[in-house]
Amino acid sequence: MIERYTRSEMARVWSDENKLDTWLRVEILVCEGWAREGAISADDMEKIRGATYDLARAREIERETHHDVISFLRSVQEKLGPEGRFLHLGLTSSDVLDTALAVQLLQASALLREELDRLHETVAQAAIRYRHTLMTGRTHGIHAEPTTFGFKLAMWVDELRRARARLQAAEDDIAVGAISGAVGTHATVPPSVEEYVCQRLGLRVAPVSTQIIQRDRHAQFVTTLALIGASLEKMALEIRHLQRTELSEAYEPFGAQQQGSSAMPHKRNPEKAERVCGLARVLRGYAVTAMEDVALWHERDISHSSAERMILPDGTATLHYMLWLFNEIMSGLEVDEERMRANLDLTRGLIYSSRILLALVDKGMDRQQAYKLVQRNAQKVWRNEDAGEGLLEMLKRDSDVMVHITPEELDALADPRAYLEHVDTAFARLRLL
Repeated sequence: MIERYTRSEMARVWSDENKLDTWLRVEILVCEGWAREGAISADDMEKIRGATYDLARAREIERETHHDVISFLRSVQEKLGPEGRFLHLGLTSSDVLDTALAVQLLQASALLREELDRLHETVAQAAIRYRHTLMTGRTHGIHAEPTTFGFKLAMWVDELRRARARLQAAEDDIAVGAISGAVGTHATVPPSVEEYVCQRLGLRVAPVSTQIIQRDRHAQFVTTLALIGASLEKMALEIRHLQRTELSEAYEPFGAQQQGSSAMPHKRNPEKAERVCGLARVLRGYAVTAMEDVALWHERDISHSSAERMILPDGTATLHYMLWLFNEIMSGLEVDEERMRANLDLTRGLIYSSRILLALVDKGMDRQQAYKLVQRNAQKVWRNEDAGEGLLEMLKRDSDVMVHITPEELDALADPRAYLEHVDTAFARLRLL
């Protein structure tokens, strides 16, 4: 986990202290499960509940054993008396590791949901504010037809809601534990202990496990992180485009003391949005690693372990940071509504070609004939054959067009407000109005 891209609350989830706290909680709950079976006395159980670990001592032992769970257990048992023999009774390391990992993943996912909800609210409010702010809709990067900035943001609201649903589904799938012994057959620990531990931890029991919980669950979780990251990248990329000098329609926040370039004092770069885009690439790489962790040898091997120690803390921390950062962008977004309107008129009426085409068809013209007439005049505007004149002026001088439509009707077609007629329908469907 890189400190630069890690929020403190997520760092705490993946700290050694929280990890070992969770391991100890699992171990104590297992002992309680055994006590319910009559295997551990009430007096011994009371002493076990007071067990603690020594992180420094665990690290010291691990330098000798090269085994983190054994080192942790020894650091705990050194502080106990004879009752320490009941720790890890019938377990294998993965029983503790995978069950505790599920707890940590749920903690991490809760933080992700909080940031996702916060971003959703920010974008929803901006969508409402700008729902009738006209701007150019672009396809293939070319001016197409008028839209509104709020309508664009409403799309993001809908996508963020899908992201929330996907995260919840992935969280539900990862919320399982397994206390099932060396190859998952419960030969050394009864299912009743497993059921007790999972119930106390707020987990479901994995219906069947080998020595580990199967990694398709973790792969779904990480690919969900990557997919949410891809959505944020899409949104951040749009901000980057709108901030380009040629457009200058929307800007990410830029602090009074901020500096954009070491060489060019005038620069105001979209570096925050670029950061979101860059980190999304990292998440996609983690998704590939998570999928490669699914296939392990027989009842288990350890090839997934080293990868997960990186991709799970880093993946959740990265997305958590991205959600926070993009919320900062959207909270401080500067929108130039006048520039949006100026850019709408940049192509001198070409954006109304579709409405004009449909009007001519409505007058009785063959669609292909009407298309060619409008296109013929649009090409003249593109080529700037009559400097400064727009599509309507070209059409009004074209007798093949004007026998079908009046100048007043043409003028009425070039009203961008006509494109607002059904915008609020989307907002109503999203229950934003």
